[in-house]
Amino acid sequence: MERIIFHIDVNSAFLSWEAAYRMHVLGEKQDLRKIASAVGGDIKKRHGIILAKSIPAKKSGVRTGDTIADALKCCPGLVTVPPHYDLYERCSNAFIEILREFSPCVEQYSIDEAYCDMTGTELLFGAPLTAAYKLKDKIRDELGFTVNVGISSNKLLAKMAGDFKKPDLVHTLFPYEIEKKMWPLPVGDLLFVGHSTKHKLYNLGIYTIGDLAKTDLNILRAYFGKIGNVLYSFANGIDVSTVAAEAPPIKGYGNSSVIPFDVDRADVARMILLSLAETVCTRLRADSVIANVVAISIVDFAFHHSSHQLTLFAPTNITNEIHKAACQLLDELWDGRTPIRNLGIHTSKIVPATSVRQLNLFDTNNYEHLLAMDNTIDKIRDRYGRDSVMRAVFINNPIYHMSGGISIDKRKPDYGGGIIE
Repeated sequence: MERIIFHIDVNSAFLSWEAAYRMHVLGEKQDLRKIASAVGGDIKKRHGIILAKSIPAKKSGVRTGDTIADALKCCPGLVTVPPHYDLYERCSNAFIEILREFSPCVEQYSIDEAYCDMTGTELLFGAPLTAAYKLKDKIRDELGFTVNVGISSNKLLAKMAGDFKKPDLVHTLFPYEIEKKMWPLPVGDLLFVGHSTKHKLYNLGIYTIGDLAKTDLNILRAYFGKIGNVLYSFANGIDVSTVAAEAPPIKGYGNSSVIPFDVDRADVARMILLSLAETVCTRLRADSVIANVVAISIVDFAFHHSSHQLTLFAPTNITNEIHKAACQLLDELWDGRTPIRNLGIHTSKIVPATSVRQLNLFDTNNYEHLLAMDNTIDKIRDRYGRDSVMRAVFINNPIYHMSGGISIDKRKPDYGGGIIE
């Protein structure tokens, strides 16, 4: 039996969720999706980045990741609204619940997209196209926002199909349709072909996905190594991965934050790392485990990614120790000037907290005192809420003490009413 895989992607997710909530819950008349609008940043202060934009804004040249200042140059009449992360999480959960009504095998790929294995569901929902329209329309009618559904026999082609013309549409891309529908597309449209890879392919005279599909595999291997195999397979529509309904085992604990402003000061970056460390270490302690390795990741204003890690002298789940290590890594990795858009902390080589801690004669920290303090804070927050206790440095500070420094007014709508694998 041929597999039937759906890829479902929310159209302009953050903006669609804002629009749906404002219209259907708050009773607003203006639909943000139909005007030049965007989610992200502070238009009055002209800082921050665009997290999502409407189709009219896109037609005016606004791009996701643009600074507010650059977006306004392209579209002076742009309407922006701040992000409300709690709202988006609720919308995402409702979206996934509807998908589970259609398939027992749902893999959430990100906050706004997922895969469904629809193999064998024809008797319940009809042929693939019929089922896709039922699913798409149910989400639109019940939740108030639209999705695109891509249909194929594997995840790669389903996702490529889902990225065809938007919004609120269903597309197919089966293997027999590749030559007509996928091969004429720019090579940069192929899944996992980033900016750097795209230009390397250009240097080889490869400009379309079809060009890549017809390139000698040995040439791709010589130029890209093992990645050449992946590029060749994807260009030819080959993908053997399955829809993974179960999350893989946890290999580490981490958290990262898309920051709604450019961070170009070390003290602010360290404050955000402290907020991340609080969240990560709370989870480590809750699971009675400690970490041997700490890593940080940085995404700068040009979306360049960098990361660095170190092995601790002794494994720990103490917030101060994880934060100290993260700050050391920050000093080694960052030049102190390039604006940061995203910061993350990740811990790995996890062992049970019952493991004996190795003594360090040069360590003047009172380990037992710090651990007792963290455990006491955890108990108070468990009982009275995580805002019941916070470090003095976060009082009257726009950087929130949990959730990666995203302040409370940024996370919750002003409406009146990861674990990293």
